[in-house]
Amino acid sequence: MPMSGAGGRRRGRQGQLNYWPGFVDALSTLLLAIVFLISVFMVGQFFLSRELSSRDTVLDRLNRQIAELTDLLSLEKSNRRTVEENLQALQTTLQSTEAERSRLQGLLESGGAVEARAAELKTALESEKQTTGRALSQVEILNQQIAAMRRQLAALEEALAASEARDKDSQARIADLGSRLNIALAQRVQELARYRSDFFGRLRQILGNRQDVRIVGDRFVFQSEVLFPAGQAVLRPEASGEIDRIASALVELEKQIPPDIPWVIRVDGHTDSRPIATPQFPSNWALSSARAIAMVQALAARGVQPRHLAAAGFGEFQPLDLGTTEEAYARNRRIELKLTER
Repeated sequence: MPMSGAGGRRRGRQGQLNYWPGFVDALSTLLLAIVFLISVFMVGQFFLSRELSSRDTVLDRLNRQIAELTDLLSLEKSNRRTVEENLQALQTTLQSTEAERSRLQGLLESGGAVEARAAELKTALESEKQTTGRALSQVEILNQQIAAMRRQLAALEEALAASEARDKDSQARIADLGSRLNIALAQRVQELARYRSDFFGRLRQILGNRQDVRIVGDRFVFQSEVLFPAGQAVLRPEASGEIDRIASALVELEKQIPPDIPWVIRVDGHTDSRPIATPQFPSNWALSSARAIAMVQALAARGVQPRHLAAAGFGEFQPLDLGTTEEAYARNRRIELKLTER
């Protein structure tokens, strides 16, 4: 029975094995594999080309951005140099402004009338100092402020010169007024001295040449025993006549002295150095003050204006005689009347 199909073809003539069909099958399979690999390669090449194209696009965009950033950096460096130059100019202007301010502060020491204006200028200077770090657009404003400040400084110098002229004129007037015042005071002193002399002369006539009343300098001195009992501040009844005459002399003196002359009769009480310590008078100061007040009250009760009377107590601290005898103690116990300025 004869063989059919491939088995029949594999055998050729003369009964030999035919390998060609198998080779063709293998070659076809290899070709298909090669075609598949080429297809895979082409697909991969396609996607790779797309990816590379996309990367090229991104790279181009990045390059353009880098170029733009480079241009911006160059522009920024140029602007920075410009700003630095402007800052240098502002610093120079600031130094000039500081010099002007120092000069202004020197001028402030001599003018009370320009202090308010100087304070405004100082505030403006501080404001200008703070504006030095601002943007370039403020440079023109700063220059305008400096120009205004210089105009104000010129006005201030003119005002200071005028103030100095007024000060000189005022000093001359003050000197003239002082001279007039000294003359007026000297006239008042002379006038008061004349009334004091008249008053002392009147008292001499009234009191006569009594041994217990004497004149010491510009004061009438009464021994305390004439007016007060020992250790007391109540006037003796027999002293009323002397006090009446003194009060009448003071009333006449008030009529003679012009009212614009300030004067008083000062009544001073003095004791000796021996201490006193009683419930009524704990010290010599208390006793001397009480006696002076009693004398002032007696004169006021007899018509002397109280505004022309003053009382003072000196205790034992203003002695006339430093001795320790009874005569020295008696001289130091006294009441003094002194016509003086108020």
